[in-house]
Amino acid sequence: MNKQDIQLLYQYNHWANKRILDAAANVTEKQFLAPAAYPHGGLRSTLTHTLFAECIWRTRWLGESPAQRIKPEEFPTFDSLRARWQEEEKLLMDFVDELTDEKLNSTFSYKTTKDEPFERILWQAMAHVVNHGTQHRSEAAAMLTELGHSPGDLDLIVFIHEMKE
Repeated sequence: MNKQDIQLLYQYNHWANKRILDAAANVTEKQFLAPAAYPHGGLRSTLTHTLFAECIWRTRWLGESPAQRIKPEEFPTFDSLRARWQEEEKLLMDFVDELTDEKLNSTFSYKTTKDEPFERILWQAMAHVVNHGTQHRSEAAAMLTELGHSPGDLDLIVFIHEMKE
């Protein structure tokens, strides 16, 4: 994996997150907060989980190992979640922009929120974050579509096509 490839994946990740968040901006507060039978719950919980994953992994890549998870209750409104996500997005893209091919292929160590130690290759963990986001964006997209606010296609190839227009 090289810097250009990882930048493309993270530009896609940003684009896909934005599509989800733009669609979610149209739901009512009640819909945003409602529980659902998805692995992480309703829309707020699913989006919080996705945000948390991006945040904790970026922090791990910087040499820290947070022990606390971001909780859905920290976001009483959609606007509060979106604001926090925009902050994280900037930090994450700054990290991506500063990478080198050498750094991408290096290892890093971290501990899970349960204090379990791991060592990973950076580019593999970074690819995981985008893939993980794809799973949970698809869950959020299903919820949003059920609520009448489909985010539209979220495919990587659609993003690439739109970039060329």
